[in-house]
Amino acid sequence: MFFNFARVAALVAVGASIATAARAQAPDPATYYKTHTVRFISGGGPGGGYDNYARMLAPHLATELATNVVVENQPAAGGLVGLNRIYANEPDGLQFIIMNGGGAVMSQLFDLQTVQYDLAKTNFLATVSSSPWVVLVNTKSPYKSMSDLVKAGTMIRWPATGPIDGLSDGASMLCAAYQMQCRVVLGYKSSSEGALAVERGEMDALYVSDTSANNYIKNGEARPIAVVSRERSRFLPDMPTIFEQGGLTEAQKWWLEARADVDALGRIIIAGPNVQADRMAYLQAAVKKITTDPVIRAEGDKLERYLDFQGPEATRNRALGLINGVTGERKAMLKDVVMRKYLPGAN
Repeated sequence: MFFNFARVAALVAVGASIATAARAQAPDPATYYKTHTVRFISGGGPGGGYDNYARMLAPHLATELATNVVVENQPAAGGLVGLNRIYANEPDGLQFIIMNGGGAVMSQLFDLQTVQYDLAKTNFLATVSSSPWVVLVNTKSPYKSMSDLVKAGTMIRWPATGPIDGLSDGASMLCAAYQMQCRVVLGYKSSSEGALAVERGEMDALYVSDTSANNYIKNGEARPIAVVSRERSRFLPDMPTIFEQGGLTEAQKWWLEARADVDALGRIIIAGPNVQADRMAYLQAAVKKITTDPVIRAEGDKLERYLDFQGPEATRNRALGLINGVTGERKAMLKDVVMRKYLPGAN
């Protein structure tokens, strides 16, 4: 016989005993985090929305965990490089990322080669904020509404950073819904750079979260013409949503509702797989405490970085529901629209 099964069984038993002993000797989560530095990865560049949220929350998380929390920026590929890093990291619970939930979901849905993670195996900490996305145009633009934009009959140019960054895929799905002539122009470093391009007249419209849009509107860089959400923007309470305006065909409703579902994922915090259960529970509790604390929420309100906490299970269910709830036919159609139809080089 090639194997001595009695010896193998004995070795397995010894290994199990060692693992059990190691778990028993491991420090409790509170002690563990006090003696280790935590790295809070931002899936956006310095000064952007994700960076601002990370830096607003980091000091409070450091207080809650009684340790150092260091914010690091890793914006490449809309945060996917950072998520890949988190996924491949040692399962120690010392690194997690805040990023665009929609980008993480759609990249996995489309089976992109750049995706080296499986959201079903990650640990979700929370949804930090979720807000409507809006369409902005130049303050001197002749377009006063989404209807004006659709009826223009000309090529509408949209700035974006990459093919799945919210700006790009959102614009593409909007153009597909209304069967508009569009071109999504990649290569902008941030939504603020895209807003500047709209202000200069180099681009025609920008699809962006209302938290960022609010800054561009206040600065006189752009003007809103549509809210693509089921709920009104807190910054634009008098502007009806695209659904409230009515007149939508069934096909348009499908595209717009699909987009609203993606945008509703918001800014999520994710840790890698296989983290020790008690450490993960401790982290999740810490994130919930700081993002639901009335004083911290008031601080966020003052900075216009609103906190809209959703727990880990709700966040997981929403993300995986989108990945698993799309038929093969719909998936192929979405991928064609987002990854090809309106991008440079498309027919």
